[in-house]
Amino acid sequence: MENVIPKISLNDGLMIPVIGLGTYALKGNEGVNSIKNAINHGYRLLDSAYNYENEGTVGEAVRRSSVPREELIITSKLPGRYHTYNKAVETIQESLYRANLDYYDLYLIHWPNPKQEQYVEAWQALIDAKKWGLIRSIGVCNFLPEHIERLEKETGVKPSVNQIELHPFFNQEEQRKWHEQNEIVTESWSPLFRGGELFKNNTIQQIANRHQKTVSQVILRWHYQLGAVSIPKSASHVRQLENISIFDFHLDDADMSSISKLTRPDGRMNNQDPAIYEEF
Repeated sequence: MENVIPKISLNDGLMIPVIGLGTYALKGNEGVNSIKNAINHGYRLLDSAYNYENEGTVGEAVRRSSVPREELIITSKLPGRYHTYNKAVETIQESLYRANLDYYDLYLIHWPNPKQEQYVEAWQALIDAKKWGLIRSIGVCNFLPEHIERLEKETGVKPSVNQIELHPFFNQEEQRKWHEQNEIVTESWSPLFRGGELFKNNTIQQIANRHQKTVSQVILRWHYQLGAVSIPKSASHVRQLENISIFDFHLDDADMSSISKLTRPDGRMNNQDPAIYEEF
């Protein structure tokens, strides 16, 4: 049975599901089948990137599924090595060719790469690509408020989404508040901290036991109640269903606070601070 996932409105009017499928490392025929299964389960938001080298896999899964293209929200991202205007335009076009799509619903700049000083150029390319009908909505990943303020100051256009590292060990409270004040949707990458230590956390396990849910369901429900869109990755049929079965229970204020208090000053998984990190 298909699960119906609630949607949230972006600042440009595009409606996107509050939970989607991360597709990192899903490649080839096995990846196509995993993504197709997710679509069949009810996923309508698919998150890819040029640097994942699987845009073709995502496009093929879309073609093999029985769900019309217009019902899906497909995302890809511009890599740091193509931030100059002409290269950014070419890369957006190449992303579409790889996936054999006419348009992306959401296209993001993957990292600001502030040392390169080219992210405003890249943003202008996304603005123009949207005008040309290649993209429906444009956003960023891993941008700090200062980066976004510069985008809006120099182009007059602010992102609809900022996809950031967000999980209970790094709750990004101040960044989320800033997004809310500026009408930018927060999207969480690695929302489950890639499992491991987080799944063994006693605080979350106790909450999960009380609600008769799994740890991953509790964490994803926490993201939902924070107002963040999460994109957990899973190739497993069972886990895909589990991850979107989070709309039949509610975390109370004490639950939410207990999970949020697990945050750490050094909570980033790989110490990728957008103020200095460079991704190409």
